[in-house]
Amino acid sequence: MTSTPLLKVPQHVAIIMDGNGRWARQQSLSRLEGHKRGSDVARDIVTTAARIGVSYLTLYAFSSENWRRDPHEVSGLMALLKHYLEDEVEELHKNDARLKVIGERDLLPNTILDLVEQVEELTKSNKTITLQMAISYGSRAEIIHAARAIAEKVRDRRLDPDAITEQIFEQHLYTAGAPDPDLLIRTSGEQRISNYLLWQLAYTELVFVDKFWPEFTPEDFMNALLTYQNRERRFGTAA
Repeated sequence: MTSTPLLKVPQHVAIIMDGNGRWARQQSLSRLEGHKRGSDVARDIVTTAARIGVSYLTLYAFSSENWRRDPHEVSGLMALLKHYLEDEVEELHKNDARLKVIGERDLLPNTILDLVEQVEELTKSNKTITLQMAISYGSRAEIIHAARAIAEKVRDRRLDPDAITEQIFEQHLYTAGAPDPDLLIRTSGEQRISNYLLWQLAYTELVFVDKFWPEFTPEDFMNALLTYQNRERRFGTAA
C-alpha cells in the first residue's frame, strides 16, 4: 500500500460487493462458498472503516433482483444472513457500530426480519459508525416507495405539493437521516451502478476495483480512499 497519508476520510462510503460467484467458480467452489468468503471480507472492512473514522458504511448485500436467482442459492444466502445477524452482534459492539437494514423489508422471511429488528435494537446506541446493509434493495423501488408516501400525504392534505423539496423527498427514502455517499466502491471490474442508491449517488466519487469481492482487502479499501482523497469534488460548480 502507498505510504501517502490519509488526510481526508470520507464520511460515507458505499460498496457494491461484486464477484462472489465468479471468484468461487475460479476456485472450483460453490457460489455459497463465495458468499461465505465475502461475508468474512465484509467483517474486515467494517472494522477498518470504523477504525479510520468513516461514519457511514453502506454495503449492497442482496438486491431486489437477487430474489430471482436459483432458489437454492437464495435460501443459502438467507441462511448466511441469519448466521451473520446471530453471530455479529458482539463484533458490531466491538466496533461501536449501529446496524440499519435498508430495502423492502417486508419481502424478508419473518425469521430474518425478526433478527434484523433485534440487532437494530441492540446496536441502536452505538455511535462510531452506522452500518447500512442494503438487503432486498433496489433503488427504483425505493424512489417509487418515497413518491407513493409523499403522494399519500398530499392526498390526505398533510403536505402541500408546493412544499416538496429535495430535502422532503430524501426524508422518505430508506436512507433518511444518512448523508449521501462521498465514495462508491465497486469490485469485480464491473463499472455500473446496478440500481443502487440512484438518488444518493448524484455527486458521489466512483472507484472501480478489478478484484472480486472475496479478494478485497483492508489495504485495497485504504487505496480506494486514497484515490478519493486525490479527487477534486465540485458538486456541479465550475472548475
